[in-house]
Amino acid sequence: MRRMVFMLLAVGLVACHAEHTPLAHDAYIWQRQWTPALRAAVVASNDLIHAWRVLGAQSDTHGELPGFPIDHAALLRSGRPILLVIRLDGSLAQWDENTLLTQIDTVRAQWADLPLAGLEIDYDCATARLPAYAHFLGALKPRLAGLPLSITALPTWLSSSELDRLLAIPDESVLQVHAVLAPSRGLFDPQLARKWLDAYATRTARPFRVALPTYGSRVSWDENGHLAAIQSEALSLTPGSDSRELSAAPLPVMSLLENLQANPPTHLVGVVWFRLPTASDERAWSLETWRQVILGTYREQTVSTAFQPGIVAGMLDVVLRNDGEVDAMAPDVVALPGGCSAADGINGYALVREGLRVSLASRDPRLLRAHTQRKVGWTRCARRLFHYRSRTLTARFHSAHQAACHDPTFTCCRLPCHRCCWRGCLGLWPGIPQPTAR
Repeated sequence: MRRMVFMLLAVGLVACHAEHTPLAHDAYIWQRQWTPALRAAVVASNDLIHAWRVLGAQSDTHGELPGFPIDHAALLRSGRPILLVIRLDGSLAQWDENTLLTQIDTVRAQWADLPLAGLEIDYDCATARLPAYAHFLGALKPRLAGLPLSITALPTWLSSSELDRLLAIPDESVLQVHAVLAPSRGLFDPQLARKWLDAYATRTARPFRVALPTYGSRVSWDENGHLAAIQSEALSLTPGSDSRELSAAPLPVMSLLENLQANPPTHLVGVVWFRLPTASDERAWSLETWRQVILGTYREQTVSTAFQPGIVAGMLDVVLRNDGEVDAMAPDVVALPGGCSAADGINGYALVREGLRVSLASRDPRLLRAHTQRKVGWTRCARRLFHYRSRTLTARFHSAHQAACHDPTFTCCRLPCHRCCWRGCLGLWPGIPQPTAR
């Protein structure tokens, strides 16, 4: 009897301390063109990924479903399960169901040489369209002949009584928790995302995954504060009277990921990353940053500020630099040294004056990729000290001149720094004589 009690206690202790099954990591390949950078990203991240979810076709506003050229060989070489994703335009208020089903059959036939692990439908429709969407999925699933069906889902659907019926049809679903609700809330809120996930878990009895962001978007609003456009996949101008660059910072995303791993909602089985970063994707994290977030090792780097001579005589460019190995968030405020009265900001930064203090402030701080720099403004200052170090022209101001002038490693105009302190270099400052070599 005592032995039996001991065994039961031991089993209970093991159960209490058992870790949850690690969440699987999938990634969306959303790029329309298979560039060398995309192929390299697939190879570089293959060890992290359980399955690839590849955008294969997207409907237009007329209901047509054109496909995209896909590198099937690259996907096969990865050795990972492949899900075909078909995106339906969320603005489609009506469709010819039979025609759409036939178009999907055609797209699937074009992927016949790939051992598909599933088909996913991405349809960001209005909540009022959920009954029609459920009817469509009910007609689609029998045509798949046992191929698992997945769908994406929106948090806004949680308010609908039709959601339960919809989620009972596919084999699994993917809840998107990155959304543009308001400029002040940004692109991703970990607390709100967790709230949505817990609510979603009560509405489905099927396995589901969470889509987490690796990207930024340029979002614009019209004069009435209504959303006008979202640009997430290219750098371009967007319509609207007010636009901002919104980024998903790595630290909050990693925080939610750790929280979900330690305490997953019921039925949550994995993460799907939107989207696979590449070296050429300027709106997404770098591959190394994404890797470290998944592994839980990401630590944000410090972004430094440099003042460099501009193309206009007497002006300094204000430049943010990330010399680290991973991406980092640019600072909200860049303070300018005393004596720098004239200034202005660019690339999301604007001039702010508070008494004698002058700074450049950003209303939408963005990620700065590893080993990159970004010009955020210009300034004109009363006192200037220029020098070369490792052949890089930088600026030093009054607060640092004592150390700089006696540092033998610095040179100015090809002379030791102490021989030309407080003098201009390279003819940048009119009226100040240039030092001459002995």
